[in-house]
Amino acid sequence: MQQKLENISVLLVEDNMVDVMGIQRAFGQAKLNNRIVVASDGREALEKMRDGKSIARPYMVLLDLNMPRMNGIEFLKEVRRDPVLRSTVVFVLTTSAASEDKSKAYDQNVAGYIVKGKAEGSFINTAELFDYYTKVVDLP
Repeated sequence: MQQKLENISVLLVEDNMVDVMGIQRAFGQAKLNNRIVVASDGREALEKMRDGKSIARPYMVLLDLNMPRMNGIEFLKEVRRDPVLRSTVVFVLTTSAASEDKSKAYDQNVAGYIVKGKAEGSFINTAELFDYYTKVVDLP
């Protein structure tokens, strides 16, 4: 059964507040009413995913790789080890275009790898991708 699109939340794991505001603005411009929960690093994101209050399924994760305390790759490894969280849909949203980072992310079964600023309007494109993805894919 297809979930209601507005009931799908986004866990935005990002330590750069300018990028957080850019994503929030892009979702608004795309007229998406999905709840966006922000975590500033991987540890905080895991806490929110596990506490049962901060974010509930269905949700998707937009994940930066370069963060303090727990970076994106460390976060992905922890999520994939956790039997409750391992099916989480994660898109990487990062400034890194390094092939090593892409390989490490895809080795952890990410749904996609988006390089910030690679294309004009990358945040609005990300919001539109989210919108389309949630229309055609049933989330766990």
